[in-house]
Amino acid sequence: MDDAAIRLFVIELTYVVDLDQIDAHIPDHVRYLDQGYEDGVFLMSGRKNPRTGGIILAQDVSRDAIIARAQQDPFIENGLASMSVTEFHPNKSRVSF
Repeated sequence: MDDAAIRLFVIELTYVVDLDQIDAHIPDHVRYLDQGYEDGVFLMSGRKNPRTGGIILAQDVSRDAIIARAQQDPFIENGLASMSVTEFHPNKSRVSF
């Protein structure tokens, strides 16, 4: 892959506890998201429907960097969710990055 190409990642969170435990950690999770946006890494985020977890669309220099950042999510740190990270290389888009 060309080093100059955008590296996009889908971080998928899946809750492993009841929503009342998730809701108690929402403020910390929002601060985590805000930092990711401020750092220019997170592009989009939101809840799954039905509410079983969430998705974060991110960009960074490496899969390892994204995994390290995702592990800092309070939902992950506190054992409230599991995560998967998928890297993809966009060929077409209606948005520009």
